[in-house]
Amino acid sequence: MSTAVLTDRERTAVQAYLRLLHTVRAAFDGPPDGVRPRVVPPAVLAEAEQALAGAGLAGNEDTFFRLLHSWCPRP
Repeated sequence: MSTAVLTDRERTAVQAYLRLLHTVRAAFDGPPDGVRPRVVPPAVLAEAEQALAGAGLAGNEDTFFRLLHSWCPRP
């Protein structure tokens, strides 16, 4: 399977999305007793939104997720 060659802005958007994904997972991974707050820092959300907009991908989830899959496909 070939991988996509991303522009700098597309790469930034994918990286911001992955940071957002890891942050959300970290917020929800934890003891089931609810001790950890389930909050995603606003700065992480803002970074992802800004990166998507900068790459022209805001509001175009189909294109973004195709790009994401081509760049880092699951085994």
